[in-house]
Amino acid sequence: MQHPGPPQFMAVGESVQLAPRDPDPDADYSWRVRSAPVASSLDLEEDTAVVQFTPDAAGRYVVELDAPDATHTLTVRVFPGSYLPAGSVRSGASGMSGYSGQSGSARPTGFSGGASGSGSGAGDAQRGRGGRPRIRLDATVEDGVVVVRADPQPNPDSDTDRDDLVVEFVVDDRDDVDDAAVETEGWELRVPLSAVGDRLRVHAVALDETYSVPDTVTVEREAVADGGFAEAETEAVQTDVTGHADGSGAGSASVSRPNDPPQWAREVTLYEIYVRGYASDVEGVDNTFEALETRLDYLESLGVDCLWLTPVLQNDHAPHGYNIVDFYDIAEDLGTREDYERFVEAAHDRGMKVLFDLVLNHSARAHPFFEDAYKNPDSEYYDWYEWQESGEPGTYFDWEYIANFDHRNLEVRRYLLDAVDMWAEVVDGFRCDMAWAVPDTFWQEIRDRVKAKDPEFLLLDETIPYIADFHEGMFDMHFDTTLYFTLRQVGRGDEPAERILDAVEQRTQVGFPDHAAFMLYLENHDETRYIVECGEDEALAAAGALFTLPGVPMVYGGQEIGQRGRRDALAWGHARDDIREHYERLIELRDETPALRYDGTFRRIDYETDSDSAVAFVRDHDDGSYLCALNFAPGATTVDVGDLAVDATDIVSGDSVAAEGGIRVDDVVVCPLA
Repeated sequence: MQHPGPPQFMAVGESVQLAPRDPDPDADYSWRVRSAPVASSLDLEEDTAVVQFTPDAAGRYVVELDAPDATHTLTVRVFPGSYLPAGSVRSGASGMSGYSGQSGSARPTGFSGGASGSGSGAGDAQRGRGGRPRIRLDATVEDGVVVVRADPQPNPDSDTDRDDLVVEFVVDDRDDVDDAAVETEGWELRVPLSAVGDRLRVHAVALDETYSVPDTVTVEREAVADGGFAEAETEAVQTDVTGHADGSGAGSASVSRPNDPPQWAREVTLYEIYVRGYASDVEGVDNTFEALETRLDYLESLGVDCLWLTPVLQNDHAPHGYNIVDFYDIAEDLGTREDYERFVEAAHDRGMKVLFDLVLNHSARAHPFFEDAYKNPDSEYYDWYEWQESGEPGTYFDWEYIANFDHRNLEVRRYLLDAVDMWAEVVDGFRCDMAWAVPDTFWQEIRDRVKAKDPEFLLLDETIPYIADFHEGMFDMHFDTTLYFTLRQVGRGDEPAERILDAVEQRTQVGFPDHAAFMLYLENHDETRYIVECGEDEALAAAGALFTLPGVPMVYGGQEIGQRGRRDALAWGHARDDIREHYERLIELRDETPALRYDGTFRRIDYETDSDSAVAFVRDHDDGSYLCALNFAPGATTVDVGDLAVDATDIVSGDSVAAEGGIRVDDVVVCPLA
């Protein structure tokens, strides 16, 4: 699989790293520009396996990669520099090593609950009339013709009429398609099924004064016994929510939307386990994974159904595990690979998924390859790492125990891809550490590798602030860092609670499509506990926010028992039953209420309250609509929702919350709309 991947959409002023996939480090590769806009004089460095593509003119480029198996083409659509979303930075951009930021956190300094910063694409500097448009693609097969229809939407802050949006399609270079048979008109692309080989992937963007995050739709033909492909037998192939054909007799093709999150991941409650502190009190076991296994019954009773374990690989002295010295072996102090796999199997037996914490930006400086390379240009591993002029390795935030890999090196890519293949066989998904620091085309390759074996494999990015372009062809779910920071600001009393609604709406304002999925969190192993920073009453309300706002909630181990230490051994003997019961009710409530889950929509309402620490909103679904109200201040407050017809029975507590002038809110209230 040497092909460089899906078509790229970008603007003049951006740069993207191009590389062969599934590379052989001993093979020869070479790039060249086959065709380019008339105004371009761009050349690529010849006989170089990994190149930085930095377009000098707008238009359509076709570049070629000579690889041992064949010559491959890649289309790159480049828009004028004026189309570049403000703040847009592609992941893994060069020149970031040595950035001086906050030590011990993957968060650059200066970011708050707003959208300022690399990749956010929002804020006062946003080009265009209000920000990036959005797009969704869907496809059917009608009378033997594949019809791809785009649904573009202007940015919520834009004054552009929807009918004035332009859609641009690109057919994937990797697919066997007769280009002459492809027709586009407006928001629609059509191609006879007979002109398609085994698969057709269509990518598209919407254009206003900036370009949207691309979307993709895939049509796959089903092989028949004689080695050819079946012809369409019905007027249309309908797709269900998983994207597979379910029409009677419609066996000719199936339609999928590869950028939608896996079905299972939309409904889970995630739970982060800090592996060296979560079960350190357990006695009579042979290893940490056995100790963790003793907690699975507790986790099952709590209601969580997806576990994210901090890194479990061999690492240096730091107990968090992110400084890895062997990407292929389990840390000796935790157990063996067999012990780890038994833990995963035990979790699976209880219906729980398991996420592996994937670190691809760096190794520990204690890694034997780095130790060999340090101040030794003759080392075979010297070119594996980024180096500063001082002779020190490239790093971020002045971290002193890690060294950034140089992803331009095919040996680095091979080493990491083989590790990805190994661990993807064991788990259900990757939580991708420092996703912003790894080239986005490398993430695209990783996604295609794992999805080819398991389409339901989950890729969750850690990106601070979040980057809307990561939704196309890279990650299924995104850390909602904006909501995280906003919840902290509200909990401290620095911002009114209504800012939470702004944070949710910012997702579409920065260009995320409506089908994007977000992980909601209050704390993790990098952050001070919310209850410590903001207070107990505030923590109860913030928990309510996790389970009522649109997104997938994540609980950091100990959060549900009132734990106060960030990475300390959990104080199980001092667990707060009242807080745990609060979380149990919220988890159960979300599981039982479709409006609070992925398919539920979110809308603002008019409300009045005497406290700016309270906020109200509505979640809607075909199965019912619900008023949700949160109060981040001590004591109860009353929220007046005007003429909104509300059944004042709170389904969190089961009690009536009717009060003079509205409804009474202690921390979180969820009431059906009458």
